[in-house]
Amino acid sequence: MKILSDNKLIRPSGRSFDELRKIEFIPNYISHAEGSCFVKYGETHVLCTASVEERVPVFLKNSNKGWVTAEYGMLPRSTHTRSGREASRGKQSGRTLEIQRLIGRSLRSIVDLKALGERQIIIDCDVIQADGGTRTASITGGWIALSYAVKKLIQINKLRSNPIIGQICAVSCGIWNGFSVLDLDYSEDSSAEVDTNFVITSDQKLVEIQISSESEPFEREKMNELTDLAIIGTSRIIDLQLEALNDS
Repeated sequence: MKILSDNKLIRPSGRSFDELRKIEFIPNYISHAEGSCFVKYGETHVLCTASVEERVPVFLKNSNKGWVTAEYGMLPRSTHTRSGREASRGKQSGRTLEIQRLIGRSLRSIVDLKALGERQIIIDCDVIQADGGTRTASITGGWIALSYAVKKLIQINKLRSNPIIGQICAVSCGIWNGFSVLDLDYSEDSSAEVDTNFVITSDQKLVEIQISSESEPFEREKMNELTDLAIIGTSRIIDLQLEALNDS
């Protein structure tokens, strides 16, 4: 992995180019949900809950398959200025729809929908405080919430086996001031030359990559750097997820 000399890089947070923000998971944060996790990526805080419904969308009725989907939203003062609730405007923004579809796709990639049975699990991701990386935190915390919901279904004998067939998490990477860096906070994300979100499994398979240049085209070599950083970051996050599950 070829990275520019780290001694020339001064990130706003003081982190090195390959250093994650402090990541914390608090499982079972909500008592009423079948599964939940409060996740912190630095100053980005997201509450993820998993709710089980004994029905599926119309397009899956009588299919003997289940469904995993997601909803995403930001509280009005999760950012520096108040943003009006989307419900009051009567529709969700394009950004919201895109993010919740990403979360749903990511979580379905590691679930055997036939083994889940004809039921639906909805992952709600509510951003309490935003400082960059809300979608990556949502996916990562969503996997923990989903795991607890499935565990409960097994405990009450509604499932015979675990339909979760893999572990995933997500992290952002980007090119900021010419350097490839891991886990961007808002100050970096808002001024990055290239912004990327990676969803990766515990065996380092890629589920999804979202990448865009905010200014000029960039070289293939930079894409490789960002992918290598994402592998480093998600490998650490995977361990933290497992610690959170084992500790609770």
